[in-house]
Amino acid sequence: MNVPFLDLSAAYRELRADLDAAVRRVAASGRYLLGAELEAFEAEFAAYCGNDHCAGVGSGSAALELALRALGIGPGDEVVVPAHTYIATWLAVSAVGARPVPVDPTPDGLSLDPALVEAALTPRTRAVLPVHLYGHPADLDPLLAIAERHALAVVEDAAQAHGARYRSRRIGSGHVVAFSFYPGKNLGAMGDAGAVVTRDAALADRVRLLRNYGSREKYRHEVRATNSRLDELQAAVLRAKLPHLDAWNARRARTAECYTRALGGLPQLAVPATAAWADPAWHLYVIRCAERDELRRRLERAGVETLMHYPVPPHRSPAYADDPAGAPPGTHPRSEHLAAAGLSLPLGPHLGGDEAGVVVEAVTTAAAGLRAYDRRSPAGTPRTGKHWTEAFGKGSRPNG
Repeated sequence: MNVPFLDLSAAYRELRADLDAAVRRVAASGRYLLGAELEAFEAEFAAYCGNDHCAGVGSGSAALELALRALGIGPGDEVVVPAHTYIATWLAVSAVGARPVPVDPTPDGLSLDPALVEAALTPRTRAVLPVHLYGHPADLDPLLAIAERHALAVVEDAAQAHGARYRSRRIGSGHVVAFSFYPGKNLGAMGDAGAVVTRDAALADRVRLLRNYGSREKYRHEVRATNSRLDELQAAVLRAKLPHLDAWNARRARTAECYTRALGGLPQLAVPATAAWADPAWHLYVIRCAERDELRRRLERAGVETLMHYPVPPHRSPAYADDPAGAPPGTHPRSEHLAAAGLSLPLGPHLGGDEAGVVVEAVTTAAAGLRAYDRRSPAGTPRTGKHWTEAFGKGSRPNG
């Protein structure tokens, strides 16, 4: 049995009637932009997140960029970003003319390290941009406290965290949160789409203005803006899928639990950690292996498709080679370690139990003979025992 990393067509097969009806509804309406489907989705997704306002835009990257622009962040400003994330987080900061200032995650790789964040602040810092990476919530409270002390905005990148919860609060309930609805996300459209969710009515209005040429009325343009609209077709597709998101996330969680139970004891691997205060969306299940590339080759031969998120840290990317955010090897050791060791296993709401069993058997076999994974952070801090309790609290789960 070959196991794909993610079967996008399975969602269509499950919801064929609803999705076909949504497409026909939009096609028959004759209104394909800024219509009733978008308005309905914005209201429904804001309510799902436990927030007041949602502004649909053309992509997750646009959501980050327009959120920053709506906050007035631009040239000469600095934004603290994770050193370990998809480069889109950084590119949004660069797109508004600001400078991304990267910092490493905590020793366990779950969130921006608050101590490093505070040390990175300068008089030009305007915002902190935490990422809920792999669907695991960032530890927001320490970052919000830093932001309050220094009068900074916090813009959350929730592109991978649809439905996740932080200390029982739904991700998306914060002040400014950017989502992507790229097809492979937990809540995915049939093309690019994104949204900014916020408690601030004025900010939501500003994003709507910026997404539509700076115009509320045709041919009257209030500000210099862009064209980045979530179209009616994508809004209708997302409306059809949204009622199923929690159930799909629960299926992801069951597969993640299966993986952790079966693979957590292998000395060659480290399985994902879940903090006591977190209820992840399980967008990705990322193991770590000292011989990651060899493990991946063996799994490919066994018919199991894997991906690497993300093998080139943004600060090592050619895109930032001539930028102050670019840096030589060793500058952000924790992020570089995660980039070199991480391997994402197949995971999705339509991955069957038989397929998960094939993945477990293949990983177990492929890991045999590889060297043991050093279960210490790149900074040398043990990942278990006393350190774990101090970092995440009693009840945390070191192996998922």
